[in-house]
Amino acid sequence: MSEIAQFDLLVDEAGPAPGRAEDGGGWVYRHAGGVTKRANSVLALGERADLPEAVDRAELFYEGLGQPCVFSVGMGATPGLDEELSRRGYRLADPTLVMTRPLTPGDRAPGAVVEDAPSERWLRTWWSVDGGRHRDAGEIPARAWGARILGGVPAGYVLLGEGAVGRGVPQGRWLGVYCMAVEPRVRRRGLGAAVLRTLLAWGAEHGADGAYLVVTEANAAARALYEREGFTVAGRYHYRVRP
Repeated sequence: MSEIAQFDLLVDEAGPAPGRAEDGGGWVYRHAGGVTKRANSVLALGERADLPEAVDRAELFYEGLGQPCVFSVGMGATPGLDEELSRRGYRLADPTLVMTRPLTPGDRAPGAVVEDAPSERWLRTWWSVDGGRHRDAGEIPARAWGARILGGVPAGYVLLGEGAVGRGVPQGRWLGVYCMAVEPRVRRRGLGAAVLRTLLAWGAEHGADGAYLVVTEANAAARALYEREGFTVAGRYHYRVRP
C-alpha cells in the first residue's frame, strides 16, 4: 500500500461497496444502491494517460445504473483529476478530514461489550441518526444496502443502551473507527466518548498501534470530541458530484 494512498485504500476496505467493477486502468467503480457517497463513487488512484476518456467511461457506467457519477478525491487521487472534474462542472461535496492517534496498552475500555456483528438495536440506532438521508430505491431497501456495506469485513460493534453506537475495523496496524452515532435525545452525556474509548481499547487489544477516523469538516461537534480524545488531522479528501 503506497504511503500517499494508504487512507484512500483503508477507507475503501473498511466499508466495501457490494458492487465493484474495475475499469482496466486501476480505477474502481463502486455502487451500493446510492447508500453513502463512499460506496457509490469512483475510487480513482494512480497515473492515467487517458484521463478525459477515463472520466467519460465512468460517467457512462453510472448512467447505466441510473445514478449520478461521483468521484472520491483523496490524497492518492489520479493527478489532474480534480481539475478535470472541476472543468466539467462537477460540484465539490463533503470536504472530509482523516484524523489519527496512536494506541497504547494504556487505552482502557469503560466496560461496554464489543460484539462481532451488529444487533437489530444497533442497526436501528445507527440508521436513525445517519441513515435518514438515504431513500429506498429499487428492490433492496436502503437500510439493507447499509447492512451489506457494514458486513463486508470483520468488525467490532459497540452499543450503549442509552442510544449510542460505533464500529471498529481492524486493518493490520490500524483500527478504523466508523459509524459513530448518538441519538439526539441523549447527546451531551459523554456517550460518544465512551463508545470511542471502548473501540480504541478493543483495537489495542487486537494488535493495532494506531487509530484513524473520518469526519466531515462541517461537523464541528464531532471534530471537537475527536480532538479531545487525542486525534489530529493526517489528511483530507472530498467528493466531486456530476451536475
